[in-house]
Amino acid sequence: MVATILGNIELDYPDYLRDESRRIGTAQSISFPVSEAQIVETVAEMFANDVPVTIQGARTGIAGGAVPDGGHILNLSRMTDITRMRRSDSEPDSFIITAQPGVLLSQLNAAIAAASFDTTNWSTESMDALQAFRTTGPWFFPPDPTETSAAIGGMTACNASGARTFAYGPTRDYVERIRVVLADGATLELTRGREKADGRTFSLHTESGSILAGRLPSYAMPTVKNAAGYFAADDMDMLDLFVGAEGTLGVLSEIDIRLVRAPHEVWGVVSFLPSSTATLAFVTRTRQAGAKPAAIEYFDSRSLDLLRAAKLENPAFSEIPDLPQSCHTAVYVEYHGSDEDAVSEAVMAMSEIMVECGGNEDAAWLASSARELEKLKAFRHAVPEAVNLVIDNRRKENSELTKLGTDMAVPDNALERITEIYSADLQEHKLDYVMFGHIGNNHIHVNVLPRNMSEYAVGKELYLTWAREVIRLGGSVSAEHGIGKLKSVFLREMFGEQGIAEMQAVRRVFDPKSILNRGNLF
Repeated sequence: MVATILGNIELDYPDYLRDESRRIGTAQSISFPVSEAQIVETVAEMFANDVPVTIQGARTGIAGGAVPDGGHILNLSRMTDITRMRRSDSEPDSFIITAQPGVLLSQLNAAIAAASFDTTNWSTESMDALQAFRTTGPWFFPPDPTETSAAIGGMTACNASGARTFAYGPTRDYVERIRVVLADGATLELTRGREKADGRTFSLHTESGSILAGRLPSYAMPTVKNAAGYFAADDMDMLDLFVGAEGTLGVLSEIDIRLVRAPHEVWGVVSFLPSSTATLAFVTRTRQAGAKPAAIEYFDSRSLDLLRAAKLENPAFSEIPDLPQSCHTAVYVEYHGSDEDAVSEAVMAMSEIMVECGGNEDAAWLASSARELEKLKAFRHAVPEAVNLVIDNRRKENSELTKLGTDMAVPDNALERITEIYSADLQEHKLDYVMFGHIGNNHIHVNVLPRNMSEYAVGKELYLTWAREVIRLGGSVSAEHGIGKLKSVFLREMFGEQGIAEMQAVRRVFDPKSILNRGNLF
């Protein structure tokens, strides 16, 4: 039995009223289940009493999805067990582990790297699989969002991705089975390849015998990196409907994720280019070269200036290597491979492209060991950290200020056009900003750093204007962070009133009272 905690949540549990979006909500009660049975008990009670439920994991999201808007908080952070391991039936060269939703990515990665798990309640079959895992590795879980403190449940609910998505794809590609607790307490188990839609219609059986039937949205998904709205396609795996649904269809109580063979060689290179034009040419040619990179990351001139200033002013940035004063932009490219010769050859081919695009080979940073790669990783993650410090300082004068960060992706043929639009608009309005991110997927984060609320309003209007242009170009308004409660207007722009109505109809099949994560998406 799980205890529902009532009282002054704002006073006793203030951290659970917010996530990394810095939005602050309200709630009347909170619970911390440790099992699926306790989730069932809690949501069934809330459903019977028409109490909205906000599902939380590690609260690392930046779209406000875990921020409650009244009602009950169902926090899954204490469900941290990895309960099983098996060989994959469909892909022999991979393993499947079963995780509760509160398992953190950092904990998962550490356990996989060390091949060390808490096996207290594991079956003989799982122990046999673990022995094979230890003797045939190394293995890894490819999705790599910036926040390694993210929980597996939240990553699945938002279809999280990161730099390596360019080569390996998002979280969805590694989810093999889920258990779901629906709003009324009923349970579903969905396995990849087993429960399929018939065209755009579906019919699922709960474990208590009820039939849930409906029709998937009719829209076409964008052919770009995407984490916006319900996934819908003809004859799709119904499991994929719940991946990326942001907790609006059910509570993920158990997730089977697939681990793949880790590369024996990982090399990273930071190249410095003389202009935006040269950078785009370098990225385009590198994407088209023979060996596909695992990641291609971009840092504009203002990002580099921000890091130079942070390195001078803040000891926390001292580990970042000195940036060449003459460089305009930087691009990080990572290669994975089975042997050193293959990766070295790929890096050499990329270096030739860099030089032909005006880059300086002598100024480039090369990392071919784990220790060197950590330094480059620190560089890559330093930009958003420096941005947050700037905003924190400006909030001392105006507590309402926040950054405005875009999360949009476009097709390959629209990358140059959208970067031109971003730059022209920002310069016209004289806003403070940086641009960085996953340029391999045409997914550049524009971070507007307003100095006052007037600039914030201008930036917000620009964001909507850009979103409409991204949609017109065939892109997505959210490539990795999801919609949450902050970007519902963009989802409506992307799919239109009909698309939103069709998603809401799907939701009513699984949650007729719309009590789960109310305010997310719609």
